[in-house]
Amino acid sequence: MALDKEAQWVFDLIKQSGRPALNTLSPTEAKALFEQTAVVLAPPPAPLPKVEDIKIPGPAGDIPARLYVASEAKEPQPALVFYHGGGWVIGGLNSYDALCRALAKKANCTVVSVDYRLAPEHKFPAAYDDSLAAFRWVAANAAQLNIDPARIAVGGDSAGGNLSACVTQATRGDQIKACFQMLIYPGADMRMGHKSHVENAEGYILTRDLITWFVNLYLRDEKDKSDVRASPLLCTDYAGLPPAFVLLAGYDPLRDEGRDYAERLNAAGVPVRISLYPGMYHGFFNASGALTNSKHAVEEAASALRVAFGGF
Repeated sequence: MALDKEAQWVFDLIKQSGRPALNTLSPTEAKALFEQTAVVLAPPPAPLPKVEDIKIPGPAGDIPARLYVASEAKEPQPALVFYHGGGWVIGGLNSYDALCRALAKKANCTVVSVDYRLAPEHKFPAAYDDSLAAFRWVAANAAQLNIDPARIAVGGDSAGGNLSACVTQATRGDQIKACFQMLIYPGADMRMGHKSHVENAEGYILTRDLITWFVNLYLRDEKDKSDVRASPLLCTDYAGLPPAFVLLAGYDPLRDEGRDYAERLNAAGVPVRISLYPGMYHGFFNASGALTNSKHAVEEAASALRVAFGGF
């Protein structure tokens, strides 16, 4: 399929703006630029009954997080523990605020957005350790958060999808484990060997050079690429993992590893729904303030969450 016209409009907009590629900047500059530009195509922030910044105890100190409460009902609510994207280097609570509000409202659930430690200041496995600690804290404190411990999902985009998959693998033996995983074009294999890494290496925002830049800043050495906590696709046993919704974009270097991960889940008997947006690019999920396909994708992800939580 050809590149979607709205996707081409985004690429033209970026070119006209003169915005430099993130991998040509310092990590500090890249973080700042992402915070400035991530909100441009985001939807208006949805009003919710309660939005509160909280702190979660972590392995290296408190982990900042943001609690989004969509319902004032007294009975415990379903929840999504959300991990933002950004190559483990950029992104944060503010750049993902509108998306988390939209997911909370559309899925009628509580969202806990986790601001895990970023590279290069904090190398692997810092992001993984924080993400795992955050999920377990939410599970252990479900009562005080008015969350139903049987209905806690994980989800995120890109690096956040990677962390979500890793958390489900680490917690499948826990007393309270994720009931569902929402994986938005997840990074699943740090070795970058799938065909889509070649097909979509240049021209679609997330380039092969940019992925390499992220990976080199995040990982400590070459051996980390084969660590299952970094590359969840290298898991040798997928049995018992929670049902999944896996969203993919056609013009995305990560397309094939995301599909591969979904297919391995399916082969292990895990219910999986794959949704491919063939004309779209990596990152389009965050542009529902402007792109038709992004609006549809967010609605589809929220619908998958509602069904997983026992709704419709």
